[in-house]
Amino acid sequence: MAAPMVAAAVRALRWGCGAAATAPLLPRTGCLPGSRWSGNWALGTGAALGRILSVPARWSGNSSALGSLLGIPTEAPPAPLGQHPPPVATSKEEQKRLLQHRPDQPQNPKVLRIAIIGAPNAGKSTLSNQLLGRKVFPVSKKVHTTRCKARGVITHEDTQLIILDTPGLTNPLKVKRHNLEKAMLTDPWDSMKHADLVLVLVDVSDHWTRNALSKEVLKCLSQFPHIPSVLVLNKVDILKKKYLLLDIVTDLTEGIVNGKKLEVKSAFKSDSSSSAKPPLQITQASPAGNRAPGSPCWQERDASPAGNRAPGSPCWQERDAKSNPVTEEAQGPKQYRHKDLKDMKGWPKFQEIFMLAARRGEEVDTLKQYLLMQAKPGPWEFHSDVLTSQSPQEVCDNIIREKVLEYLPLEVPYGVTQVTEMWEEGECGELLIAQNLLVPRKSHMRMLIGRGGKVISKIAQEAGQDLMNAFLCDVRLKLRVEVKS
Repeated sequence: MAAPMVAAAVRALRWGCGAAATAPLLPRTGCLPGSRWSGNWALGTGAALGRILSVPARWSGNSSALGSLLGIPTEAPPAPLGQHPPPVATSKEEQKRLLQHRPDQPQNPKVLRIAIIGAPNAGKSTLSNQLLGRKVFPVSKKVHTTRCKARGVITHEDTQLIILDTPGLTNPLKVKRHNLEKAMLTDPWDSMKHADLVLVLVDVSDHWTRNALSKEVLKCLSQFPHIPSVLVLNKVDILKKKYLLLDIVTDLTEGIVNGKKLEVKSAFKSDSSSSAKPPLQITQASPAGNRAPGSPCWQERDASPAGNRAPGSPCWQERDAKSNPVTEEAQGPKQYRHKDLKDMKGWPKFQEIFMLAARRGEEVDTLKQYLLMQAKPGPWEFHSDVLTSQSPQEVCDNIIREKVLEYLPLEVPYGVTQVTEMWEEGECGELLIAQNLLVPRKSHMRMLIGRGGKVISKIAQEAGQDLMNAFLCDVRLKLRVEVKS
């Protein structure tokens, strides 16, 4: 009886001290330019990350990313949200008790349900883990790492954010090819039904897909046009040519953000002697009379006659997209038919755009602050000690499968079946886990074990470390590989 009490005390102490709270996650290293960044700002190789434009009323003025890019003096960046997330329960009974426990409602509770959708391998689970502050969702370079929907819970002061981490939007053909659960076709849609806000994640490092949303994503958004949506460009740190972000933004938004029409004109002077593009210079728009013809600018203003603009002045204009006197509020959200989506590359109803590097944690706090501000008055759904709706065994299975996906080639890892043989608490309060990995062929077994057992040892070591960070207790993990009978 004493050992479990000691183990619980150790976990509580580690949680209070923040030990291993973010061990598998790298710290935030970047921030938006502040008041010192005045005048021209080059969107070149060393460009700061963050939101490239912002028009909602709650994020306008000196707090907007548009103002940051233009060099408008800003307030001090928000302090990191230092509230340490709770650990995952180590037993199914404890987790069940927490989930059934009546939420400890504050005096004025606020809540926001967030669905994160996107193409497979866009970084949805990585972003979810960074927002939570602890790794509970599997992350891998291979597609379809997340196999079913799961919820993560962020409790900060009087606000609760519920993250609906979903599998990447896919089609029946890919489900059959990768031997995936049929739920992968329906889970993202189910999450959208319960969401108050949707984050659409796009991998800007993939030059094949970054300039257009997938048809599955567009179809999902068109079915729920009344749900506010936010575009999140991920892996910006990998993109070397930062000036391409402007083209990507234009394509993915159909040139409209928050009801404002965007007009992009090149700020590069054609030079036949050089094929390389210089970095885009962005400056604050000055009055028409004071602006020299041809000076680069980023303007935000109502639509004006073309004759009032200086000839040849390169700029990015933002203006009201109200060519029809009947407003959207009067006629309701526009319904998009299948024929409409066929010719669309982006979604014209995004309310906000964020740019970040989820794996490195850059600008994740900026997004988190925004989400906290979007929460509406309403009762909490979970107790503040809950971090995820998953059971401890599901967290364990996901983390082990993540490592198997990383170390096995091609389609081999998708045929591995996991069977937990032991899950119990040791004499000193450590968690003892034994799991069998069943493979269809002997050749797969040899690959998974590796020469001299090196591969399976690496998987057990790395998975064990991640489990310790999730449960905040010592974990002894044993893996055994067998051929399916």
